[in-house]
Amino acid sequence: MHTTGQQIPRAARAPARRSRADDVYDQLKADIAGFQLVPGDRFSENELCDRLQVSRTPVRQALVRLQQEGYVEVQFRSGWRVLPFDFEQFEQLYDLRQVLESTAVQRLCSGDEKVDQALLRQLEAIWLVPEAERSHDGTEVSRWDEGFHCALVEAAGNREMARVHREVTERIRIIRRLDFTKQDRIAATYEEHGKILSAIRSHRSDQAVMLLRAHIQTSQAEVRKITLHQVHLARAASTPPG
Repeated sequence: MHTTGQQIPRAARAPARRSRADDVYDQLKADIAGFQLVPGDRFSENELCDRLQVSRTPVRQALVRLQQEGYVEVQFRSGWRVLPFDFEQFEQLYDLRQVLESTAVQRLCSGDEKVDQALLRQLEAIWLVPEAERSHDGTEVSRWDEGFHCALVEAAGNREMARVHREVTERIRIIRRLDFTKQDRIAATYEEHGKILSAIRSHRSDQAVMLLRAHIQTSQAEVRKITLHQVHLARAASTPPG
């Protein structure tokens, strides 16, 4: 198994300082992503305080943040409700992601002196490895995949473009991780990333962009299919037999 975790690009690394509200936010978002909280579920702040063993302030801060991102809504005198996944918004974010990454790849293929070659070599060390050295851990590969795409944009040398791309990445993370719940998708990710990197190294801009767009579109379609299936299963499991 490939374990060069220390080579994950800078853009994929989490900030060092975290608050209690950050922890609550991450837990609730993981509950939504893992379908422990299903669209339509209702809950109170007190219930979360008891379950997570925290005070009301970090719970409220986390919920307000999730509300701003469109995952939950507050209901007058009846607590909070998990909102349905907004696939139209996710598709718009994926479109924006394609524009940013395609532009970055074109610059990477151009031979521009601003391109961060060291960052590209780090990606090659992770993705261009023999099959026997590949990771089969979905969580790990999901993290590396995010790092791969962020690093492509970062390596192009435009800090503002990289900043916007990181914001898009954060907003789609909740569903994107589902693409690595199957081993065939993990294997496909290695193959597709490898081909993209090889095209970049050969300065084949049109081919690199074509491969990148196909890779993102395939992942997007797979994620939507898995999300709908998981929501169906979660709802069926929570419905008492009649």
